[in-house]
Amino acid sequence: MSVTTPLAGFASGLGTNEIPAEVMARALALATDLTGSILRAAHEADSTQTVLTMLGRMGMDGDGPCTVFGLNRRYGAAAAALLNGTFGHSLDFDDTHADSSLHPSAPVVPAALAAAELTGASGADFLAAVVVGFEVCCRIGMALDPTAHYARGFHPTATAGTFGAAAAAGRLLGLDAAAMASAFGIAASQASGSLQFLVNGAWNKRYQVGEAAMKGLMAATLAASGFVGAADAIDGKHGFLGGYSDGADPSRAIAGLGSVWETLRIGVKPYPACRYTHAAVDGLLALRQDLALAPEEVQAITVGLHRNGITLVGAPLEEKRRARSVVEGQFSMPFAAAVALRRGRFGWDDYDLLGNAETEALAARVNVVHDESLEGLRHPFGATLTLRARNTDHHLRIPDPSGEPETFPDAHAIAAKFRTLAGPVLNAGADTLLSRLRDLPQAPSLRDWFG
Repeated sequence: MSVTTPLAGFASGLGTNEIPAEVMARALALATDLTGSILRAAHEADSTQTVLTMLGRMGMDGDGPCTVFGLNRRYGAAAAALLNGTFGHSLDFDDTHADSSLHPSAPVVPAALAAAELTGASGADFLAAVVVGFEVCCRIGMALDPTAHYARGFHPTATAGTFGAAAAAGRLLGLDAAAMASAFGIAASQASGSLQFLVNGAWNKRYQVGEAAMKGLMAATLAASGFVGAADAIDGKHGFLGGYSDGADPSRAIAGLGSVWETLRIGVKPYPACRYTHAAVDGLLALRQDLALAPEEVQAITVGLHRNGITLVGAPLEEKRRARSVVEGQFSMPFAAAVALRRGRFGWDDYDLLGNAETEALAARVNVVHDESLEGLRHPFGATLTLRARNTDHHLRIPDPSGEPETFPDAHAIAAKFRTLAGPVLNAGADTLLSRLRDLPQAPSLRDWFG
């Protein structure tokens, strides 16, 4: 089944006025949510300065027309996409799409923003491009079969995200269907992202998502310049799906295309850690409150997860119990559980508990197991809990974490999370930027829209 051609036609031909209002509104909410993460990471992520230093040494930090949130200057388009994408994923606080097990906004929004500022596109056209990018990367991610893709050692946000970035940027650059297919052909040679970062809490994950944003923008720009990319790049004999998965189903990439909106199936994270920890954190916070538990009363915790969750946050268990870096904490179910029980919350500022003796003692009482009952469901992010306290076992099943589409936060909650992240960086300026984001659909041009 050919899917490259219909995806390219959809990405290039979808009119802004053909996108339902609720889908456009969701794209704006998700872009706003990502901006908060970009701002905070620009100032506080431990990898930020190294990326800026690299750009300087490579001669890639020259002035340009494109915004990087949190930095008081503008960059060239490629550098801006790289920085916004890297910063947007650095806190692991950005949105998720359950069926593809990827973070759509971090690769897509930065590529679209850079292309919109280059072309002077309107706010409405920017949001339409973001929707196109979401649809493409989520659908390709579903077609990969995330479990099979993970088993091959790939990070789907960085791989499928490159195609979403190319689609979003290509739409703003005016690519027709043939040129968009070429952009996908170029993106297929650039899509990359390894899970090996899990071994030592490395910074690869955040950077490879920034690269996806930059590479997608570059692929679209090459195609706009007449560069010929590989045909049938997604589903061809040596295409992306065959090369990156042992269980691909190309039909998932185009099923309901243009009528079923995956954008509406993207969820927002309430906690700055891997999404596979969230359902268990929700359950532990509820038990902590309902039972009026003190951390020292917790004798043992068993968390059941989908096999993808075990891969990312549950194994090897002894190492996960001793998270010492932010990346290790972001991918540690025991650490997330310990933070929730100790603080009654889990926010970015709670990473001050890394290496804390009491936190590690509580994490040592957390066991993480594969729960077969969580396999084969629509979403893989659920959890089961058995918490023993006061010599009594308490059982809980959490089918989906909070923030999923069925419990998507309203505008007030999106704004509150944004202020929590942006406030410490911008102070009173956080509300000014929030206002600019809210008015973005009416922006006649994104050139200089953000100052």
